[in-house]
Amino acid sequence: MEDYNKIIESLGVRFIKAKNLVLQQPFSVRNYYDVGNNLILLHKGTIFFGEEEQMVEEGELLFIPGGRSTKVTYGSSDGRSITNDDLITNREKFFKSNNDLDLIGDAEESHSYVSFEAKVFDSVNFFASLDLPAFLISGNNKLANLVIKVVEESMQDLPGKERLISIYTENIVVEIVRHILRNKMFVEQLATNSTYFKDPRLIDLFNYIKENLGGDLSNKVLSNVANVSEDYVGQYFKMLTGINPQDYIEYQRMERAVFLLRTTKKSIREIGKDVGYKDTAYFCRRFKMMFGIPAGKMRRRESAMNI
Repeated sequence: MEDYNKIIESLGVRFIKAKNLVLQQPFSVRNYYDVGNNLILLHKGTIFFGEEEQMVEEGELLFIPGGRSTKVTYGSSDGRSITNDDLITNREKFFKSNNDLDLIGDAEESHSYVSFEAKVFDSVNFFASLDLPAFLISGNNKLANLVIKVVEESMQDLPGKERLISIYTENIVVEIVRHILRNKMFVEQLATNSTYFKDPRLIDLFNYIKENLGGDLSNKVLSNVANVSEDYVGQYFKMLTGINPQDYIEYQRMERAVFLLRTTKKSIREIGKDVGYKDTAYFCRRFKMMFGIPAGKMRRRESAMNI
């Protein structure tokens, strides 16, 4: 239990957004994907997820870890089938955003969601590192109420809004981890994650990668940071994290690129260079391969989401 407390204490949690949405027409997203973690509370209607189309009951929560692609169906299963790219581009055709506090949970076919990131030492995406599939959370009124509180605060312009949203979002992350532990889910992955706290060299690597995403992050450089041989550093990193260091570096670079696309007016070329890609065309190909959409469309995602 001590290791799990260390994991929770090390998590840097950042709220991304929250909405109360009303379905406009039934549809399925074949490859729903988001960089942030998404916790969905179904108020009324139907949602199915996964290839086996597991049903979410009213009052239940669906957790979709960031970086994990899954099939999600809103409304009846005979609705139109679209890609994640289609959803981002035409989101207003499928959802209407409710901004009336009194109507939260009243509309048919409606749900609320909170999107957030949770990183170990502000470097490793915690839920992504566990390689978790989307999963259902039932009978957790505390977690459901936290989702509603975040949505309510995000709708209002009151003093202390950001502070409360931050506190509630951190509580959400703790409740999800507790749910995983209580139900003995993904125990092996959690045990592996506890190794992050047993070898300071790994933490040095995480920090170095984070601070040098635009520079040389070859195995030769990493071996000097961790003070291990160049031939061994890849094996060492994968043994402790379950992922090849270069795969981890690319994910971190792409995640940083998404952040820059959403928060700056830098050109695609500048952003690619900032995150370590000298060849813009190669950066764009890798970006689309990872996220399923071109970098330019990801930039427009924020305006498309704020319906």
